[in-house]
Parts: sequence; structure tokens; C-alpha cells
Amino acid sequence: MTLSFSVKYYSKHNHLQTIYLYSQIKPKKCHILDCSGNACRSTLPPGSILWWRFLSCKETTKVSRKRKKNPSVITSELLYKDLLRSEQENWNEISARYESMTKRIKQKLEGLHNKYTFNLSSPRIRFGENVYFEENGCIFLSKADDDEANANVLFSTEDIGFSDAHIQRIRISPDQRYMAASLKSENSEEATCVIMKLDHFPVMEKVIPNIFSFEWATSDVLFYTSQKNLKCQEVFMTTFTNERHTKLVYTEQDARFFVDIYCTKDRRFLTINSNSKTTSEVWLVDCSHPFKSPVLVQARTKGVIYHIEHRNDELYILTTYGEPAEYKLMKAPVASSGMENWQLFYALEEKTKLIDLEMFSNHCIMFLQHTGHLYLNVISFVSHSIQSIKLPTWACAFELESHPEHTTSTCYFQLSSPVHPPKCFAYSFKENNLIEQAEQEVPIIKNCHTTRLLAKSKDETLVPITVFHNINSKELHRKPLLVHVYGAYGIDLNMSFKEEKLMLIEEGWILAYCHVRGGGELGLSWHKDGCQHNKLKGLHDLKACIMLLHELGFSQPKYTALAAASAGGVLAGALCNTDPELIRAMVLQAPFLDVLNTMMKTHLPLTMEEQEEWGNPLADEKSMKYIKNYCPYQNIKPQHYPSVFITAYENDQRIPLTGVLKYVQKLRKAARDHASKTDRKGNWIPNIILDIEAKGSHCDSSWEDSLNEVARHLAFLNKELDKE
Repeated sequence: MTLSFSVKYYSKHNHLQTIYLYSQIKPKKCHILDCSGNACRSTLPPGSILWWRFLSCKETTKVSRKRKKNPSVITSELLYKDLLRSEQENWNEISARYESMTKRIKQKLEGLHNKYTFNLSSPRIRFGENVYFEENGCIFLSKADDDEANANVLFSTEDIGFSDAHIQRIRISPDQRYMAASLKSENSEEATCVIMKLDHFPVMEKVIPNIFSFEWATSDVLFYTSQKNLKCQEVFMTTFTNERHTKLVYTEQDARFFVDIYCTKDRRFLTINSNSKTTSEVWLVDCSHPFKSPVLVQARTKGVIYHIEHRNDELYILTTYGEPAEYKLMKAPVASSGMENWQLFYALEEKTKLIDLEMFSNHCIMFLQHTGHLYLNVISFVSHSIQSIKLPTWACAFELESHPEHTTSTCYFQLSSPVHPPKCFAYSFKENNLIEQAEQEVPIIKNCHTTRLLAKSKDETLVPITVFHNINSKELHRKPLLVHVYGAYGIDLNMSFKEEKLMLIEEGWILAYCHVRGGGELGLSWHKDGCQHNKLKGLHDLKACIMLLHELGFSQPKYTALAAASAGGVLAGALCNTDPELIRAMVLQAPFLDVLNTMMKTHLPLTMEEQEEWGNPLADEKSMKYIKNYCPYQNIKPQHYPSVFITAYENDQRIPLTGVLKYVQKLRKAARDHASKTDRKGNWIPNIILDIEAKGSHCDSSWEDSLNEVARHLAFLNKELDKE
């Protein structure tokens, strides 16, 4: 049994992508996440001063001879420290100008949060008559037919010595004797797993540091993957029988591949999944015989991705195998699982994106996106029928109930958009209909209009744009416009509800989401058409989208700002170099800005894995020239630039802070050089600000820290666009 979000097959192990694309305020209470199904690959861990870290490092007692450092290394370290100190001093000096507005924005956002998310509880998971849930760092157990006010506290993170960590993922053994829980703090990328024995007084049986994914094969056998330097390449098995032992089960030799573990919904198999950006390989562990060696489903075939579910001695295979190279559902007998035996079970329509898939005992549910709209497809294994339901037109994002029971008769999920709070829906397998949950108290947003547009890119490809604005707004060409972009790894823009987006709509802003190539909004081909030697297509798409918005009267350049996070910084930074006149300001969160130098440093943990997205400049001169042609850092030159606000994290393992520091220094110099050579009256020098957060990491920040980040970004944008 598990407590997590559903398995989202389309992004098992994305690297630079942050969970919260541009300034999503994280919820205060619920932290039970399963990052294997989200944009950020690492399921991350506890604090840096936890007790076992000291006890487990016996080798630190050895005294080794000090080696002299290379002078160039010393010089580089001193330069880094000087740049860091300089930027921190600069931020301390200028932050005062944003203080009053930041305070006002924070108060308004907190009010919106209390208004729209007060009734959203943390995930509940039912196991027979028992219900498990987490709130404020405590794990509760209640009876299904009892009031949750009578729930018992099993344990808290503070009780077991993890007061600075939050619970991220939970797995409960089939007989409910043990609970495995991963814990993390906001400053770390590695998770720590604690195994609790659920007796009258729960006892901590084992602590496993540096863990990513884990599943119970039986009631006393746990499989898990270890994580080191953002990589997962080993699978271990540990037992809780009388004779306890831990052994290595699987090792991945290819540095481009990342390994995780999944349990099929019927609990028949554990799957060991080894995935690169473009290729998969799956091994099966029979849960009834966990000590037997894993069995290969299909040897990895370049360009073929596949994932496994099981039902009635048949494997259901979600795969890109065959034409077209988009996801399709196939099946094969367990006993003969090779690709030659795969039979097509269900194929998607052209230009349809599979967002999520969930298997139940007699049904399979698919959440799909077609022409900007969400659909629910229900496949019956009993009647062999397919029902397709168009979901409400305002819906842009969905979230499935936390790991629903395999035999349930109802599938629960939530729909939302950046400006529409989550609304609960249910699909009844018995009645074959969609039910809108009526008992919720979420206020309905009625003052926002949603428009879907298509921009014609340089090669005449039509690029989708989703636009939100206040229906009461007049003279839209005078209103501030915030444009969002990502365009990497085949990942969609995050379009779930965020309080700050609703606040902007209420204040008259226009929000635009540009679904450019490189992302996944139109399927796998949409991603392929925007990666490696096609990256410039995403840049052309972004330019076309902004130009169309202005042509249609949605704001104008002097009131336009661009927002991006992580790998989205590549296209945003590139646009600033090629077409700076289209925008007035830009806000970036943990941005990737120096593609060329990063991809040439093979010692960095993710460089090898990222080659399938960006190319390999070390081995391919064509790739080097192509990357150099669009890389934001490489193409900075003396010219007019928009104002820029960057938030970066001192402990970010994915985006080296050194690259961000160098980018900011080079951009400031270029802006100053341009200003000094321009004699035009009223010459304008952009504000280029770097806010370096000592706490937080690439994939996670606390509620308070993320609230502060969002408020500072919006205060900056209001001042730059003269909307105080």
C-alpha cells in the first residue's frame, strides 16, 4: 500500500525542471509528495545536521596528508566568494526600495491563500477500515467511518529527531505492520527513509540515508534505490524478518540512465525502471517471490520508452514503440513479454497529449489534452468500451486522488487553472458518469476570461497560447502582461492554481502561457521538435507568441514582462539577447543560463543525462556551434536590455550558482557599456538584480520562503512596469 500522488508516466526523471514552475507558493500544511511523477526528479531529504550523518562516517576519523591546492582552483574559489559577497551586499542595499510593496503583496497573498485553500486537506489513503493521513509533520490513523477529530497520532517528525524535515512519501507494508517514510529538508536534494514498526507505540526500526524511491514487495521485504549526486543507479533489498539483511539487487552502468521503483496497482510486481531521456528498460520482481532475480521485460531499444502495469497475468505497456512515436497502450503475456509479442490495446488521436494514466481492477482512466482542452477517457476491461468526457473548458490542470484503491468504484480528482482554485470531481464506474462534488465551499471565480490562441512561428508552425484576463478590464493594450515560458524536457507549463496569479487578475493584469516547442503540450513530437538542434524553434515560437499578443491588443512592450524558471531560463534569456525590445522586465527563478559551459563540464552530476536534451558539445562540433548560437550567457552584448530580477539558491545542486553570478556580471557590464555609448535623451539603464537565497533548493522551499520570493518578484514587476 502507498501514500503518494499517481504515477505520471510522461516525466519520470526530469532534471533541471523545478516542481514549482515560476513562483508557485507551496502549501503550508501538506508535504506528502511523490516527485517521481512531477517535474523535479529528486525525491529529496532531511536536514544537514541529523544525528546519523555523524555516526555513519567512520572514515572521517582518518587523518590524511593535506595536499596543496592548484593555484588556479584557489583563484577561482576566491573569485566566486568575491562575486557572492558583492551580490549579497548589492541586494541588501537595493531591497529596501521594494519593502513596502512586498509587505502589501504578502498580506494580500496570505488572505487569498486562507480564502481559497482552507478546505484542501492533505492526501488521505484508505487501507481497509483504516485511513492514514499527514498534517503538520504528524502521521495520523483513523477509522474510515469515524470522525477525523478522533484520529490517533502515530508519530511526528519531531518525535523521531527530524524536526527540520517534512514527510514527503509514505509506503505501508501489506499487513500494516511497517511504514516507510521519506523525509527531507528544504536545503537538501537527498531523502532519508525511516522505517517505523506500527505497534501500540511505533518504533523506528531502520534509517536509510540518500534514498529516492522505495516499495514493499511483501510485508517484511522493502526494495529501494539509493541516490548520490542526483543520480540513482542502484537498487537494494532489505528484510525485516528474523534474519535481517540488505543486499544489492540491480546496478545501472550507463550514466545517462536513472533508476526508480514502482509497484503495480494489483501488487503483483515491483518494477525496476531504468530510464534515460529517450529510452527505457524494465525488470520485474515477483512480489510473491521477492528473493528471485528480477526478470527483464524488454531490453532497452534506443528511442523506445515504456512503463509497465499488470492485470490478470497480462502486462499493460505504456510505450512510444511503433508509429507514430507517441504514447500508446499495448499488452503482452507475462510469460512472453518481449517487444515481438506487444499488441496494440489503445492508441491516442493525433496531436493528443497523455497527461496521466491510472489502472483500476476493471477500468483504465486516461487524462488527455487535445487542442488546449482536457478530456477524461475511461476504458472498461469488462465491456471493452471507451467513454470520452470533455472536462470543463476553464480547466487547465488536474490532480488525481492520492493513490486510489485498486478496487474502488469511484475515481476522485481535482481540476484547476492558474486562476481557478481546485474543484473536486468524481467519476463513478458504476454509473458511468462525472459528478461535480457539491459540498465544497470553494468560491467560484467569475471575473476571469480564458482565451486560447494560436501564433504562427517562423516556420509557420502554430503555437498554442492560453490567455487569462479580467472580464471587467478596459483598454487591454494599457494593461500589464506577464508571459510564461518553459519549453524543455517535454514538460508542460505548470498551470495549476496559484494565489499570486489570481491576485494579478484581480489587479487588472493579463497572464499568457506560451506552450512552445520543447515542452510537451502537443505530445512527444512537440518536445522532439524543440530539443538539441531544434532549440531555436522554441525561441522563434516565444517571439511569435509575444508579437501576436501585442498585435491583438493584449498590452504592449513597455508593459510586458517575461517569467521563467529553471530550464525555461534558456529561452527567456535567449529572447533578451535577440529581441529585447519585446519586453520591459523579466523575472527568473533558479534559471539555467550558461548551457555551453555547463554541458562541457562532464564532472557535473547531470551533464551526461542532459546530452539527450541539449546535445554533446565536447563530441560534436555542430552541437557546440548550435548551442553557442542561442546560449544566453554566450550571446550577451552591449545593447538595450530589459530589467531582470533573478532568484538563485546558494545550495542549488542542479544549477551551479557560479554560472548565474557570471551571467549577472556580464549582463550588467553589457547594459552599462551600451548606456555609456548612447547619447539619446532619457537613456534608460535596466535594473539587474540577483537575490541569492541561503535556504531552499532547486526543487523545494518552505511556505514562508516561497511567499517572500513571490512577493519580491511581483513588487519588482510592479515598479518596473510603473504599476505601483
